[in-house]
Amino acid sequence: MLDRVGQHITKEVMSGLYGECRKTISVNDYPALTAQRDNAIRRFEELGFPTTRLETWKNTDLKESLSREYNIVLKPRQGVDVQKVFRCNIPHLDTAIMGQLNGWYVSKDVPLMELGNGIIMGSLAEALKKYPELVEAHLGKYADSLTDSFTSLNTAFFQDGVFIFVPDNVKSPRPVQIINVIHDDENLFMQSRNLIVLGKNSRLSMVHCDDSYNHQPSFSNILTEIHIGENASLDHYKLQNLNNSSTLVSSVYFAMEASAKLDSHYISLNGGLLRNNIRIRFNGPHANANIYGLYLMDRKQHIDNQVFVDHAVPDCTSGELFKGILDEHSSGVFNGHVLVERDARRTNAYQSNRNILLTETAKVNSKPFLEIYNDDVKCSHGSSTGQLDPDAMYYLRQRGIGEDSARMLLMYAYADEVISKISIDPLRYRIEDMVKKRLQGELQICEACVLHCNTPEQPLEFVIDMTKI
Repeated sequence: MLDRVGQHITKEVMSGLYGECRKTISVNDYPALTAQRDNAIRRFEELGFPTTRLETWKNTDLKESLSREYNIVLKPRQGVDVQKVFRCNIPHLDTAIMGQLNGWYVSKDVPLMELGNGIIMGSLAEALKKYPELVEAHLGKYADSLTDSFTSLNTAFFQDGVFIFVPDNVKSPRPVQIINVIHDDENLFMQSRNLIVLGKNSRLSMVHCDDSYNHQPSFSNILTEIHIGENASLDHYKLQNLNNSSTLVSSVYFAMEASAKLDSHYISLNGGLLRNNIRIRFNGPHANANIYGLYLMDRKQHIDNQVFVDHAVPDCTSGELFKGILDEHSSGVFNGHVLVERDARRTNAYQSNRNILLTETAKVNSKPFLEIYNDDVKCSHGSSTGQLDPDAMYYLRQRGIGEDSARMLLMYAYADEVISKISIDPLRYRIEDMVKKRLQGELQICEACVLHCNTPEQPLEFVIDMTKI
């Protein structure tokens, strides 16, 4: 299952490992992908792992994460009981579930499913063998491996992940749920790659969960490329609930064609160090993208959300709303960058990042940023950081509400602005419950997955039912 047991992750180790395993890693590749891998490892050797000397990494230090010894995963785990590992089931939510264990696709039936309406979903490694032309048309076309070292590293080493293809004029009959699980007795360093392709006039809802089942340290480098075709629509959810010893670098690249629509939601409930690189590029006019984020951090947890939106064409709109609640010694980073290129007339873009610090030791660095090269635009950005409103607390206390309940009411009302954007009702109800438990300090990592598969379906007991206020 594992190669290079107990290695510190350095640039030299990864470069040497690629040289040793190049033939094994690229055994199912088409020629262009093999060339991509070789170019990517050379670029990684030039860039190395990012340090705080880089502007986009100055507030996120990977030194501690990289100093641990990891087992580098180069082979899938054998003999997995799929029914036992992947038992996620949100009440009343009917999804097509795809599982990943320690970076590898896991299937109880066939590794690649071909549905009657033309939808293809399953293992990316299998898709490389069965549909090389389809994969080649998109893989590596949207991710930036020239300037981002983790993208270069992933391109060089990935072997498996999830592949989803929705053909033209097809609407997925139910949401697709990707459950990415980390579960092993060893410290793991993992690379996985996902490719999602939506054809013209297609529609898909996708829930992507990152979970850990134990408290073992891990380092995940996950890269996802998503192509949204002309007049296609994607409802995208990224849910993160990892242990306090985990490091996750998640990079998602969205390429949007004319009149495409994207709603993307990032809900981060737990994790030692979380880094979300979100990249959106408009390739056709009249496209719209909304990105929402909610992060609840405590202890010494750290989250870094980096959002880059490239308005390369006219008549596109984008919106960003990220909200955080940070407690104890936790820390957060928000870096929102909107680029309006010279020909991007009639662009409409806004950014908003708001944070509540519950202690004097919690901290956040927020930098919304607009880079505009056209005058015919409507753009705005804003950032605010503070504590719970004392006037609101006083108002609630004067009406007989205890201090703890008043704090919970205010925090939940603050978070609900993002939660209310979730359009899948059963998912929204479950996230509401999880956020309530998280705010009370009851939710750490789940014994099964981020969505509390084994929790009986029953209402949570609160002194006050905040959903009815």
